[in-house]
Amino acid sequence: MSAGTLHVVPRSVPLPPAVPLDEALRRARWQREAIEGTHGYIQDALAVDFAASSDEQLFGPQRTVSADLPEPRQWAGRITLALLEVMTGARPATQVLRWTTPEVYAVLARRHARVARRVAEGRAPRGRQRVLLHSVRVCEPADGVVEAAVVVRHGRRVRAVAVRLVGQDGKWRVSALQVG
Repeated sequence: MSAGTLHVVPRSVPLPPAVPLDEALRRARWQREAIEGTHGYIQDALAVDFAASSDEQLFGPQRTVSADLPEPRQWAGRITLALLEVMTGARPATQVLRWTTPEVYAVLARRHARVARRVAEGRAPRGRQRVLLHSVRVCEPADGVVEAAVVVRHGRRVRAVAVRLVGQDGKWRVSALQVG
């Protein structure tokens, strides 16, 4: 055998112990009796009741308690800035898809498309002013639910933004957004 040649030897796998003939016949008779109904036990189907819950309840978003989520005040400020950047066209809408509910995302995507169309038509300036965070106030009306009032500065304007965050699948998701 030369150096560098690999020699593979199969590993011996122990076989299961042999079953005596009388034991095998007894098992076969017991299975036949179970199938024919003459024996007291018949293996039934798995007892799972899918009618009790809908697919959305079983496989949809699962609620998460506040203790298992990041600190809400800081998170509300950051996500609000990201949402406003989408609404002003500075950030693509797809970047916030996983952090918003489908209803909120639909509104953001429409607003982003409208701003992009206005810029392309030359009816809106290309240079955008940054959105700056001024203050964040949060309250927790229920476990896993946070409502935040965020004040932002966009150019010379100061705006108030209301955000509702819901704990789902281990993260905060924006379920409502109102820009004043």
